[in-house]
Amino acid sequence: MPKYVIAILVYLAAVNFATMFLMGDDKRRAKRGLCRIPERTLLLFAVAGGSVGGMIGMSVFHHKTKHPKFFIGIPAILIAEIAVVIGILRWTGR
Repeated sequence: MPKYVIAILVYLAAVNFATMFLMGDDKRRAKRGLCRIPERTLLLFAVAGGSVGGMIGMSVFHHKTKHPKFFIGIPAILIAEIAVVIGILRWTGR
C-alpha cells in the first residue's frame, strides 16, 4: 500500500476520533452547564473528514440529534465526501 494512502487513512482515523470525542465532550459540558464547543467547530471537523465520527458521536452520546443542522448536515457532508472520492477515483482512472 502506498505511503500516501496510509497517511490519508491515519488522518481520517484521527479526525473521526477527534470529532466523536468533541461531540461527547460538548454533551458533557452541556450537562454540567460549562462553556460549550461552538457548533461551527463541530461542523468544521465533520467537513474536514470527520463526518463518520460525528454521526457516531451523535448516536452514542445522543447529542445534537434534534438539530437539523446536524441530523441532516452531517450525513449530507458524508455523502458529499463520498461523491468527491468517487469523482477523484473516476478521474484518475482507478
